[in-house]
Amino acid sequence: MKNIPRPVAVKSGNLVAVSLGVILLTACSAENKTTAIADTAARAALLKSTENSWYQASAAAITETNRQAQRLALEPGSAKNIILFVGDGMGVATVTAARIFEGQQQGVSGEENSLSFGKFPFVGLSKTYNVDAQTPDSAGTMTAIISGVKTDVGVIGIDENVHHGDCESGRGNELFTALELAEIAGLSTGIVSTARITHATPAATYAKSASRDWENPSNMPAEAIAAGCEDIASQLIHFERNLKARYPGSEINGIEVALGGGRREFLPNEVSQESSSDEPSSAEIARQTGERNDGRNLIEEWSSLYPEGDYVSDSSGLEAVELATTEHLFGLFNMSHMRYEADRQNSETGEPSLTDMTRKAIEILDNNPQGFFLMVEAGRIDHGHHANNAFSALNATVELSRAVQAAVDATNPDETLIIVTADHSHVMTMAGYPKRGNPILGKVVAPGADKPSLAADGLPYTTLSYSNGLGVHDLGAETNADKVYYTKPVAGRGDLSAVDTEAPGFHQEVLVPMGGETHGGEDVAIYATGPGAHLVTGSHEQTIIFHAMNYAGDLLARAAAALK
Repeated sequence: MKNIPRPVAVKSGNLVAVSLGVILLTACSAENKTTAIADTAARAALLKSTENSWYQASAAAITETNRQAQRLALEPGSAKNIILFVGDGMGVATVTAARIFEGQQQGVSGEENSLSFGKFPFVGLSKTYNVDAQTPDSAGTMTAIISGVKTDVGVIGIDENVHHGDCESGRGNELFTALELAEIAGLSTGIVSTARITHATPAATYAKSASRDWENPSNMPAEAIAAGCEDIASQLIHFERNLKARYPGSEINGIEVALGGGRREFLPNEVSQESSSDEPSSAEIARQTGERNDGRNLIEEWSSLYPEGDYVSDSSGLEAVELATTEHLFGLFNMSHMRYEADRQNSETGEPSLTDMTRKAIEILDNNPQGFFLMVEAGRIDHGHHANNAFSALNATVELSRAVQAAVDATNPDETLIIVTADHSHVMTMAGYPKRGNPILGKVVAPGADKPSLAADGLPYTTLSYSNGLGVHDLGAETNADKVYYTKPVAGRGDLSAVDTEAPGFHQEVLVPMGGETHGGEDVAIYATGPGAHLVTGSHEQTIIFHAMNYAGDLLARAAAALK
């Protein structure tokens, strides 16, 4: 048998063209004779597939991934900057639906679209279970992501030896976090969230708490306060003091940027004039109070600790921050969670977008020549799903994609590791057999059909639905998904024939009626680009994310050296 020349791969612009050369076909005769044949027809048949646009696009992706892998440094500490994006509740089905949703907003069919992080060269999977739970919560999952150690449901920054809600049991079981290591190592640090900044995901970067609910002292049992446990909001304000106490000799200057919602957790429970997206009427200005029952105003305490810093409470204040001179920035843009991205235009005072906050955080943090660590959470993806409102969840996911792109544009890819992941998933599914380009929020219309498909009960159904939750509700043009909590759970199917399921206020059907939709338990994706991104591949425990960041930034070794 004669050797057959191998195909030669050559670059042609951004695409890979395959030159097959001369294909020699060998045949053996009955008399054991060998004949070489140059088969032009066979060669043409093989070449035809390489001219297909699907083939060429994937070939280009392989070429780019290989280029990225070759340029990445393998030594610890290759990443000057680390940015961790967490789409709270952003399971794989959410990513898929969101990319279709974004594409359809741009006037294409959507299926072929990619979110910004969908173009990252490295992708892996993480197992999201908690130590004591098959389907997890955000406190335990974010602790795993940010510390490299799994823990129980509802616990922040403490390992599984703690007993949930037992203050004393947490003593000696506290974990360090990537953000804390970065602070000790001399990097600038920041946290950004569209949820309350004291909520489970952002809190896990800086707090140690036997209960995620201890956002302010009014939520804490008397025995926990008597035992000296500190509420989460106070831990954020006094992060610098607490970290220095745990690691004497450390020279840190506190978290440089903290932006999100949750103003009520920092204010005493005295009457103050505030607007809130949580009220039934978004146009109503309600007289509200903070929730602290200890009389402390933590915003004033922060201003005393950082007199050179800027506190802001609306988008115009954020825009006015002086990038070159601001050393510390603290922003609280809502009494509770910030508004849904789709509902943001209804804010009386003006709330910045996740992209606005991300861009501003990077512009301040990169003033440090040693680099920075930034965690950004799209917290309202999770809340949209809990309300069975895919519209809000997908809008928030698309906004996360914009924020990720802003981070990519604002940083050097050779010195910045960017990771995008989810803490857990949700029970939203994509089902049926809708035709290509069918509206992702619409009713299922089969290929070749011009009207919605009917289920066995004779009713139409949507592509997206949920396993459990409050059930189908038609709130029309309402963009605040939380309004559904003023209704009652609906069991069973509804007749959607005359319902606009693409409207912002449509809440999808569920199988099991509950007071709110639950998390899902399947693995979620991790996307990465930049130095150390090659470590994000395969299927691993969720703790791998911390270890990838630690290796890329050499955080633990640098922090240990700084403490000598």
